[in-house]
Amino acid sequence: MKKTTLLLPFLACSLAVVAQQEQPREDTTWKTVYRETATRINKLVHTKLDVKPDYSKSYLYGKAWITLQPYFYPTDSLTLDAKGMEFKKVAVLKNGKETPLKYDYNDWQLRIKLDKTYKSGESYVIFIDYIAKPDEFEEKYGGNAMLGIKGMYFINPRGEEKDKPTQIWTQGETESSSAWFPTIDKTAQKTTQELTVTVPDKYVTLSNGKLMSQKKNADGTRSDYWKMDLPHSPYLFFLGVGEYSVTKDSWRGKEVNYYVEKEFGPVAKKIFGNTPEMMTFFSKVTGVDFPWIKYSQITGREYVAGAMENTTATIHQESAQQDARELIDGNEWESTIAHELFHQWFGDYVTAESWSNLTLNESFANYSETLWDEYKYGKDAGAAQNYNDMVGYINSRSQDLDLVRFHYRDKEDMFDAVSYNKGGRILHMLRNEIGDSAFFKSLNLYLTTYKFKSAEAHQLRLAFEEVTGRDLNWYFNQWYFSNGHPVVTIDYVYDDAAKKVNVIVKQTQNTGKVFTLPLTIDVYNGEKKSRYKVWTTNATDTFSFSYTQRPDLVNVDADKVMLWLKKDNKTLDNFIHQYKYAGNYVDRREAIEFAGRNQGDAKAVALLKTALNDPYEGLRSLAINRLDLKREPVKTAVESDLATLAKSDKYSLVRANAIGALGVYKKAQYLPLFKSAVNDSSYTVAGRALTALSGVDSAAALAIAKQLNVKPSKGLLKSAIKNEFAKSGDETVFEEMLADFEKAGLQQRFGIVNDLATFLISMKNTEKVKKGIEAIAKFRDEVPSALRSQTDPYLNGQILKSILAAKDAASKANPSDSGLKEQVEFIRSKLPAEDQKAF
Repeated sequence: MKKTTLLLPFLACSLAVVAQQEQPREDTTWKTVYRETATRINKLVHTKLDVKPDYSKSYLYGKAWITLQPYFYPTDSLTLDAKGMEFKKVAVLKNGKETPLKYDYNDWQLRIKLDKTYKSGESYVIFIDYIAKPDEFEEKYGGNAMLGIKGMYFINPRGEEKDKPTQIWTQGETESSSAWFPTIDKTAQKTTQELTVTVPDKYVTLSNGKLMSQKKNADGTRSDYWKMDLPHSPYLFFLGVGEYSVTKDSWRGKEVNYYVEKEFGPVAKKIFGNTPEMMTFFSKVTGVDFPWIKYSQITGREYVAGAMENTTATIHQESAQQDARELIDGNEWESTIAHELFHQWFGDYVTAESWSNLTLNESFANYSETLWDEYKYGKDAGAAQNYNDMVGYINSRSQDLDLVRFHYRDKEDMFDAVSYNKGGRILHMLRNEIGDSAFFKSLNLYLTTYKFKSAEAHQLRLAFEEVTGRDLNWYFNQWYFSNGHPVVTIDYVYDDAAKKVNVIVKQTQNTGKVFTLPLTIDVYNGEKKSRYKVWTTNATDTFSFSYTQRPDLVNVDADKVMLWLKKDNKTLDNFIHQYKYAGNYVDRREAIEFAGRNQGDAKAVALLKTALNDPYEGLRSLAINRLDLKREPVKTAVESDLATLAKSDKYSLVRANAIGALGVYKKAQYLPLFKSAVNDSSYTVAGRALTALSGVDSAAALAIAKQLNVKPSKGLLKSAIKNEFAKSGDETVFEEMLADFEKAGLQQRFGIVNDLATFLISMKNTEKVKKGIEAIAKFRDEVPSALRSQTDPYLNGQILKSILAAKDAASKANPSDSGLKEQVEFIRSKLPAEDQKAF
């Protein structure tokens, strides 16, 4: 699963992960609870389901035939996970005859007394006739959880919301499949599967495995029969129902399908079309051909978890659906598509045996994003993905958490920047240390050894040791079974008399832990380099290198793979040499960042000017964004470069950033460029151009904004249009803007709430201002409680307080304006009590 939180503008992480549940500080009892792998008393063999959703009640009427065996020891009882269900019959099935069984039920688990004691290897079939009531169960026990615990989600089931489709989708991870069918809801369980679902004939369905048959019924419904011949874990079961456009693709004769809402049908292949190539690539690097009978992807309204790798049937959040103009800027969902697909190997084919070992699922899926970008778009793109994920982990401040974690408050806490970002970077470091051939051969050994089984991290270690012949306990103990990361300072002491340089690597983390780090160090004279392999084993290590001529650069961690936070005390001249000759993505990025902090030096400005023409578009954009255009020498030096990029760079995001920078100049000579670019096919280019145009000719910008407002727009263009209306005092688009905000999904509202706030600051109509404030406050209160610690500082502090401050200042400047006073009081009333006192 690629779990995302609400995309707050201030989050630096490339992967925003679910915040840990707020708990009283004194509650530390969880630290004493060892989260062991669930004991297997009985094992699932086969699960057969026949289900029919009731849209009027959001119920699911189901029948289940569950084939089981004792795992090893004889047993006369069975405990099934079954959340919030009503049971009509519980029986053992023998020779076609149902024999009722005694059972106890507590809303969570169904404890069944079997008809006899069964021995290992002896199969039995339990039949259960039940009604699942997921909404009622969540209301009773789920509170305001991020994903809820109800397993099955009815979206607009009675069609009461005209702008929202009617859908059903399921979410099993972590242990919620048992809210729509009874099972043993543990990752280490594996079962084959059959599912028949009866729905209104207008809907399409999607489940695991292959669609074997469809039968139309006399009552206007249709029964679809899906079959999964290969075993997988219960949390990976999936059912999706809705009115979708289904685009068919294929991979080596296997079905590949894309289910999207009908308006996105024409661009479904542009969104998901790289999937077959991904399947080929991942099959090659793992040495295991895509193991399942088909692969389908579907979108789900209000699916806030990002995406989920249900076996053969991945579900994506509705944000995956981008129109053709959005896709011009690049498919922002492509890394998620890769992530979920790689799970079909790491998570589905071989499954973490417990949530403590989640790294075996999520770290690999996270790292697949780097692997895919590196393969498809080049080394710079892969390194950029890797770097961003490292920053995401560092910024998460989760250095106290082990990667393999046997103590946690709740299993949901495992889905964090440690299991994802940090784990992916640990794999990247290991790949660099042992080499590509050994790394991918080890993955193959792990996958083939444990296929259709569950595994723990030690078994991954053993696979790497078997291939490499090396004892890797030190690596796994340091990175998998412990926590934190190095914080280092690197100093260089040159002794020209002795003709040597001392490189001092000092670990400064305050944990008392010292990391063992294999480092490559490149020493440069001009473009010639000498490479050295060293190991840090102490809090401070000094490495000496002889020279005949003082080096131009000593480059520690030359491949830039280390997961650490560093202070690298190089000079500007060192970084200029690093940019030119070391040359990988992070080398160049570090040089650009250093130059950006030293723009009073002409050499730093020259480096930034050079970087504006970097071969990688991401670094061209970074260089633009680091320019300090308040400095006249900088502004003069780069103007022609910015103009060239704005007009002709082949990447739309670079053009957009360059146009935004040119807007700072406020020169009439760029009016033709800005006016032309507002019609660019890229929303981002058009939005930047409209804003830049406004700085030179506000009347023209407003006139164009009014023309564009009657056409479809999204993203930065939509924001720019609304901002032009707001600045002009034109409130005619408020109702449209408010409607867009209120009908957007919870996550999407974070992308547009700032635009609404900007508009409200400029508005004068008191009733409309109050409606807007009410909508923001309602949005704030709808955020799940698990995320409030992240979102409240933004929604209360940066949004509502900024509006209040602006209105308060306006009221003081116009004390006779009763409307402003009313607005101030209303906004204040929507803040928490402790914040109201500040105004």
